[in-house]
Amino acid sequence: MTERPEVDQHSGTETTGHEWDGIKELNTPLPRWWLIIWAGSIIISIIYMVLMPSWPLPWANTYLKGLRHYSERAHFEQDMAKLAASRGPNEAKLAQTPLDQVEKDPDLLNFAMAAGKSAFGDNCATCHGSGGVGAKGFPALVDDDWLWGGTLEDIKYTITNGIRSTGDNTRFSQMPAFGRDGMLTPQQINDLVEYVVHLSGREADAAAVARAKPLFEDNCAVCHGEDGKGTRALGAPNLTDAIWLYGGDRDTIRETITNARQGVMPTWGGKLPPWQIDALTIYVHSLGGGE
Repeated sequence: MTERPEVDQHSGTETTGHEWDGIKELNTPLPRWWLIIWAGSIIISIIYMVLMPSWPLPWANTYLKGLRHYSERAHFEQDMAKLAASRGPNEAKLAQTPLDQVEKDPDLLNFAMAAGKSAFGDNCATCHGSGGVGAKGFPALVDDDWLWGGTLEDIKYTITNGIRSTGDNTRFSQMPAFGRDGMLTPQQINDLVEYVVHLSGREADAAAVARAKPLFEDNCAVCHGEDGKGTRALGAPNLTDAIWLYGGDRDTIRETITNARQGVMPTWGGKLPPWQIDALTIYVHSLGGGE
């Protein structure tokens, strides 16, 4: 005769026969609602596997496509095709409209700003920061300090051709590495540091400034100008303001004079369609520093 399971006196539930430190395990059945959900999940999973893409088949370089042959990629491509068709007229109109005339067409301007903001986030924000605030070594686009010019045409040319990049018409400037290449001595470089600090209106060693003046005229003025205000045609920065691409402290200035800087901006012409470069130009110009 089979022995009947023990029944717990407090709950009236049969036990499983397992006991740990005097604590007996109850053979409590799972709630009916839980069992229904569990069984339903299995049934739904099986139906999904039959109808929709599911298991990969690596030996066949494919996957179970399901009876519905659903493809997220196909839907994405269809959505992108619809998007391209919907904005195609605006793209064509933007490409054909002179940049300085876009703002006279509110609808076209709104399209250009939206498209430019999207393109900026995808391609430019990594270096220039969200909203064009810039970072060390990457220019801020929200001020009025431009190495190569901040007009619509200047900005478009820079975006299209890049700086020290691969395009045939890329903007190019080169500052000598006065220390690394042995053109100036460490003491001369230290004097030039004081001279640059002086140019930006800060307190500097007067004796060093006096010694560095002929050094600046002989080595730096050809690009930065005798007054240090820079030359846009050469991409030479203004040294008299408080805006610094890499930093304006003495150590950073010394590093710049000693080893030079050779930042690169990609050539976007050929990578982005012309209408998108126009949209980027208008968006960057609108950030606050455009001329």
